[in-house]
Amino acid sequence: MNIYNFKVTDIKGNEFDFSELAGKKILLVNTASECGYTPHFTQLEELHQEFGGSNFAVIGFPSNDFGAQDPGSDSEIHSFCQVNYGVTFPMMSKVGILGENAHPIYKWLQSQAGTEVKWNFQKFLIDENGNFVKEIAHRVSPIDPEIVNWIKH
Repeated sequence: MNIYNFKVTDIKGNEFDFSELAGKKILLVNTASECGYTPHFTQLEELHQEFGGSNFAVIGFPSNDFGAQDPGSDSEIHSFCQVNYGVTFPMMSKVGILGENAHPIYKWLQSQAGTEVKWNFQKFLIDENGNFVKEIAHRVSPIDPEIVNWIKH
């Protein structure tokens, strides 16, 4: 099993099939609109602008599981991200991440990482073959050299 086995709903209500990202490295991140790390949207968009395309994708998953910091509807979250951070990378529909309500993709990611998501903006690196590579802590900037070097190589 890899990430290409998953289909999810995007923030606009459309089906998003991860198999469409075959051949691309993916940075997958759980987001929140009212978190101290919310400015990470700026760096995530920078990565998308610089590296997005045929070899790399940023995918955001809003969640209200940590501190109830994303209480809005999908349309409110979508508007917030565009107006405040100019987000153009794909955002998915809000999901549960922890416990019984965890979305299957997050159950898979956490099993691969061997750890539960700790907070908003935890990052997961997925290679161009759809396999889990590494989990990166929420406090680490999306433009940290470790992430940028991984994207480039």
